[in-house]
Amino acid sequence: MTRTTPPRPLDVEALFPELAAHRGTTTRLHPRPGSPGVSESSIGGPMLWPADEPWPVCTEVHGRGRGRRPGDIRRAREVWAAAHAREPYEGLTEEELRLVEELEREHRVPGASENDPLPMIGLAQLYARDIPDLPAGPDGADLLQVFWCPFDAHRPTGYSTLLHVRWRRASEVADVLTSPPQPEVVGYEGYVPEPCVLHPEQVVTYPFAGLLPEELCARIYAWEEALEEEAEEREDEADPVAYQHDLSIPPGWRAGGYASWHKTDPYPMDCATCATPMDLLLTVDSSEWDGGSGSWTPLEQQGLHPSSAALPTAVVVGNHGELNVFTCPADPGHPAGWSVQ
Repeated sequence: MTRTTPPRPLDVEALFPELAAHRGTTTRLHPRPGSPGVSESSIGGPMLWPADEPWPVCTEVHGRGRGRRPGDIRRAREVWAAAHAREPYEGLTEEELRLVEELEREHRVPGASENDPLPMIGLAQLYARDIPDLPAGPDGADLLQVFWCPFDAHRPTGYSTLLHVRWRRASEVADVLTSPPQPEVVGYEGYVPEPCVLHPEQVVTYPFAGLLPEELCARIYAWEEALEEEAEEREDEADPVAYQHDLSIPPGWRAGGYASWHKTDPYPMDCATCATPMDLLLTVDSSEWDGGSGSWTPLEQQGLHPSSAALPTAVVVGNHGELNVFTCPADPGHPAGWSVQ
């Protein structure tokens, strides 16, 4: 099934012709619940991983012996989904409440130490053939695989996310690992993705306003302020069109394009190996759209409530934000970088 982004509310290049020089493209991944296979691009699906290659593990020192079981997390989601599907919605039954309470219990892993190898969770698998804006991999690699540790416990803050980014040539994988290791418990349910198939769609995008030339950025901000004042005078409850929310960077999971810096001021993302400014590789988002970015809701899902339709992966980044993963354009084999917004 296709997913189609509606036309933008207005032609931003007609208002600000200089933006034409900054026009780019990004591929909205449009993950939706499904049963992907190892030969498909997916979020939370099975990885095309060689049977004779060690599975990625976290070895950083942090607690990993207490948390919720991944199977319990998924089962609790099923219970809630079944309840929401009932008409009229009246919440959980008493039996379901007892079950969910049991599924939400934390468990201990006997004998777990703070540096035991902890299996990472497969987050995303992207085949270059499917994703037009996926940056090139090293040495002809055509498959990007992203994993993360299921605990907020890493450097530099001690509460940060840890990723493992792996490029490979898909044709070189002969025997596929069919039963990858999984963590017994996780520190946060938002690290456990639901399997999703993808419906890639390439759309036009423009840089975050704060990274545009100063004079152009100032004009955009002045234009937005004027629209807000007009809306107040008309006592219009609808939010006016905004560059950030409606015209530049789409919400949701994306490959390539420009990163949003809506939670922090922009800061350099330079390669730790060669200091080259890095390009956006992948955006991992907690939602596909929300009240502020509703103009990006696919045509096929107009009118659906974000609480059900816009949260297909069940992934939650930070305080319901997004994770931007960056790659070195000079050498994609250099370690990736990332930032949470």
